Amino acid sequence: ARRPAGASRLQHRTTLAMGKGMGARSRGYRSCTRDLFSKKPRDKNYNPPLSTFLRTYKVGDTVDIVCNSAQQKGMPYKFYHGRTGTVWNVTRRGIGVEGNKVHRQRHLVKRI
Repeated sequence: ARRPAGASRLQHRTTLAMGKGMGARSRGYRSCTRDLFSKKPRDKNYNPPLSTFLRTYKVGDTVDIVCNSAQQKGMPYKFYHGRTGTVWNVTRRGIGVEGNKVHRQRHLVKRI
C-alpha cells in the first residue's frame, strides 16, 4: 500500500491502526441490511397494492412491523423489522406501534 504524499511512514501506520479512515467498518443507520431489506425479483419495480395503505387500524390491534425498502420516510430501525407489536396511536400519516425489546435482564416497551 502506498502512503499519501507528504505523510511520514510512522504517521501512515498509526492512521491505519486506529480503525478510522478508509478501512474502518461503517456503522450507519442501515448498516448490515443488505439481505434484511432486499426484495425478491418478482416484488421489485412495481407499486405495492392499495390495500396496504387503505387498511384501517385501531388502537390495540396486533400488527407485524415490516419495512418497505422502497419507502425510506418513516422507516423504523432495522431491529424492529419482522417483529410484532400493538398499535397505540393512529394518525393520518402513520401509526404508532409498541414493541418489546430485551436489554440484559430488562424488558423494555419501545414506542416506534
